[in-house]
Amino acid sequence: MKPSEADLLEQHGIQATAQRVAIARYVLFTDDHPSADEVWTKVRESFPMVSRATVYNTLNLLVGKGLLRELVLTEGRLVFDANIERHHHFIDEGTGKIYDLPWNRVKVSHVDRLEGFAVTDYQVLLRGTKE
Repeated sequence: MKPSEADLLEQHGIQATAQRVAIARYVLFTDDHPSADEVWTKVRESFPMVSRATVYNTLNLLVGKGLLRELVLTEGRLVFDANIERHHHFIDEGTGKIYDLPWNRVKVSHVDRLEGFAVTDYQVLLRGTKE
């Protein structure tokens, strides 16, 4: 049985307030890569009294606890990714939609042999159009 949003937050040491649960209900279970303002807009549909500051603070808390990743995939736009497993991204240049690509679908050679660099992580960002 899947844990509830409140249980998931509490398992990570986060007090499960009604606002945080509403935010987690959307952002932790979406395939989208929303910005903070997009999260705020979406959560307000079901929880109209949630403030923008609460959304921003909760997103930062979820990132800090390892439940979300924050990414800059396009210049000047910070988005949140609930998929915390290793993976790559594809941005459809026609729609702007961001897709997760499985780690093993993109091969990168010789990352471990970059002289003068100690690589701890990497991801590939592909752009184009989805067929």
